[in-house]
Amino acid sequence: MDAKKLYQRLEEDFIEPGLSDDWAEYMEEVKDFLSDNFKKRSMGLVCDNSREISRVYTAVFPTDEVMQRILDSGATDALLFVHHPSIWDITKAPNVFQQMNRELLRQFRERRISIYNLHVPLDKSGEYSTSGTLARALGINPEKDFAPYFGGLCGVVGRTDCRTVTELSKQFDKAVGHRTILYPYGRKEIDGGRVAVIAGGGNDVEMLEEVAREGVNTFITGITALNDHSRKAHDYAKHHRISVLGGTHYSTEAFACRAMCNYFEKSGLSCMFCEGEPGLQDL
Repeated sequence: MDAKKLYQRLEEDFIEPGLSDDWAEYMEEVKDFLSDNFKKRSMGLVCDNSREISRVYTAVFPTDEVMQRILDSGATDALLFVHHPSIWDITKAPNVFQQMNRELLRQFRERRISIYNLHVPLDKSGEYSTSGTLARALGINPEKDFAPYFGGLCGVVGRTDCRTVTELSKQFDKAVGHRTILYPYGRKEIDGGRVAVIAGGGNDVEMLEEVAREGVNTFITGITALNDHSRKAHDYAKHHRISVLGGTHYSTEAFACRAMCNYFEKSGLSCMFCEGEPGLQDL
């Protein structure tokens, strides 16, 4: 497929007026690999290396392991679609996002492998959204969008058949394939079967205020580690009796990147999701 046509299709389907992001401000280390358009708005085409796209790979983060796996496959004239253009590592706080490997970026350029990023546009509500796909993977039926974020709404409120947070926590473990964590700050019973979901980094006071406004006592997100950065959020959840369930940054957003394979395949392109490792330190 002509690369420009694919980029235009992604633009029309996902990037709406009013959305914003700020990645390029923090990517000085790899600035010379970034497209001019990405430098201006921090979304869309990150690295413009291809004229034709014959295959697509999707990933949550462009880790060394993901990028090397693509190179080892012998790929050329391909696209790496990522939710984040940088690599999350909570153990390196306060610099929790690390930049892509310059040597691997150089090889991507030689192999004509472009990189495309949808962060806010994929967090925003929609068929492929991070929170919507996570909710559905947990058997939660999304009923409304909530939580303003960079010009969109990044969360969903829905209903679950689980009656207690313990039951929901077990379902969470099963969905992501590893242990999750439950901070049981609220009642054991899920009020009205209503649950709020924000994939990724939703555990902050601003988002919890939105959860409280919805009258929900059960909140599912990704990063929940109790540390200096998150202490105020945990205190807020305790005070408002909101139980918080965490499943890691990677695992809660992987469902959307897997779903994006369906999007690309509908466009006639073969696509593979590149599995990563959940950072259990996020819990």
